[in-house]
Amino acid sequence: MDIKVRGPHPTEAERLAVDAVLGQAVSAWAGGKRDLGREGRISLLGGSEARAERHLLLPALHAVQDRFGWLPPGAIAYICQRLTIPPAEAHGVATFYHLFTHQSGAPIHVHVCDDIACRHTGGLDLLAQLKQQHTGSKVVEIHSSPCLGLCERAPAALVLRSGKIPQGCAVGHATSDTVAAALPADTFPDAGMDWLLATVPQQGQPGADLALLTRVGRGDPASLADYQATAGYAGLRASIALGGEKTIAEVTTSGIVGRGGAAFPTGRKWDAVARATDPVRYVVCNADESEPGTFKDRLLMEGDPFALVEGMTIAGVAVGARQGFLYIRGEYPLAIRRMQGAIDQAVAAHLLGDNILGSGHDFHITIRRGAGAYICGEETALFNSIEGQRGEPRNKPPFPVLHGLFNQPTVINNVETLANIPLILRQGGAVSAALGTPGSKGRKLFCVSGHVARPGVYEFVFGITLRQLISQAGGVPGNRPIQAVLLGGAAGGFVGPAQLDVPLTLEGTRAIGASLGSGVVMVFDDSADLGDTLARIAAFFRDESCGQCVPCRVGVTRQEELVGRLRHGQTIGSPADELALLEEIGQVMRDASICGLGHTASSALQSALRLFGPGILAEKHA
Repeated sequence: MDIKVRGPHPTEAERLAVDAVLGQAVSAWAGGKRDLGREGRISLLGGSEARAERHLLLPALHAVQDRFGWLPPGAIAYICQRLTIPPAEAHGVATFYHLFTHQSGAPIHVHVCDDIACRHTGGLDLLAQLKQQHTGSKVVEIHSSPCLGLCERAPAALVLRSGKIPQGCAVGHATSDTVAAALPADTFPDAGMDWLLATVPQQGQPGADLALLTRVGRGDPASLADYQATAGYAGLRASIALGGEKTIAEVTTSGIVGRGGAAFPTGRKWDAVARATDPVRYVVCNADESEPGTFKDRLLMEGDPFALVEGMTIAGVAVGARQGFLYIRGEYPLAIRRMQGAIDQAVAAHLLGDNILGSGHDFHITIRRGAGAYICGEETALFNSIEGQRGEPRNKPPFPVLHGLFNQPTVINNVETLANIPLILRQGGAVSAALGTPGSKGRKLFCVSGHVARPGVYEFVFGITLRQLISQAGGVPGNRPIQAVLLGGAAGGFVGPAQLDVPLTLEGTRAIGASLGSGVVMVFDDSADLGDTLARIAAFFRDESCGQCVPCRVGVTRQEELVGRLRHGQTIGSPADELALLEEIGQVMRDASICGLGHTASSALQSALRLFGPGILAEKHA
């Protein structure tokens, strides 16, 4: 199809921003200048070649947003010409993500978290204060944001500056003063080492048994030499010596399962891809860590990026993939910088790229930056996002191991899972399998936040109880009683004080009807307004549903409306009628939604109602 885009025409600056990603246009049929002597009336770029570039749509949109602070229509039109994409499709993709701006505005965008952890630590007041300070400003725009992955340093803000040299930084323990200090160019308050140490409270403590976190806050995360000095790349060397089949056998022996929440056996996934008949295979790392309360993957990427590069490389070599994609959420600018630096150094040292360590294996890693869509944490939605489509989940089967990214066999694991791989290859799968419990083997990272004295990422062998973990985090300040604990994030569930002795294992949490999920442990003392938290969770799922399937699109909307009625005492019928309807909505979403968002959108809400009854939703001090 020939795409004819009729104005507005791009400016020269807009063309340059797009060309920086896509390269110079080789044909007038795709946005270049007409040269009748060279191409006449025949395009030098075939349709299949143009379609093969569709995956560059998201990077091109980012390049324009980074340069101008919004997506000018002329730039969008030029992208459509270059990639031969219908404008309606490009618009559908661009409007899918909340980090893209569609009206001309200020060059600086400040996103202030108003999600679960931050709203209990002054996030709402900070948002109101910043909006008041910058009302009418042509330089700074203030936006409310879902969880920014800085729950251990709540409240949080994200500062994104557009221009010829775009910059971004996160601000933890944010105040109006610290946000103001982050606005000028060349300021990166998130780039120091002190906060890395603070986010790993176990670091340096007597008796701390750290393996996954041992380098975080101690070595220079930007130094390949520092990484190699602490057994870095010993796992890759061991994997190359073993060969792909035996590497996968070690991973299978370790018993490691996915650490993102689904808990699928990693070795089985790798083996299925390695056995695929199609020679073109991919490895994808899911670093779109958007679950409210989760921040462990960010910490690993910012504090130990080479471990993830090594883990992805081992996966690629083991399954016979030549290309990997690292999909990082757009709200993690420091993680993106650290990971790109690690990739570049690994390539220069022949630890990545062509002929790795002289082994004959080729493997390359490309970073793809998300743009603010919780649903892209779902594996098939992430594939669609990389491919330049809207981040909507696909029906399964077929499964990714046979038909994944670009419809090819694909290994997809999250950051924590892949960070375990070098350790497993260094020490052997049997050593990892001996740790933990029969149903939950190895080590686990826990994201502890909320009302605890020492929030942060904690590493333990599977089996520690919830009570012991909270004690390790210093307990509740002022010895206030615990009202509830949220396990697994917004997609998880609440447990009460009577369940604090549950072992934090897959089987232990399952036995009490809870979920370990991605490792979120958010503590609420008796001062917390859980009704406000539940209302925010309901609003979160309404906002983040992709809208593709009716059960979820309608269900999350009706669920939020129902919570609002119960919260304000304006029920339709009796409260019992409303609760019955809420249960029915949740059941329909679990049974009929395409993906896990709809399956879990009612979990936290219904777990809280089972614990506390509908009175928990009433407005506090109403």
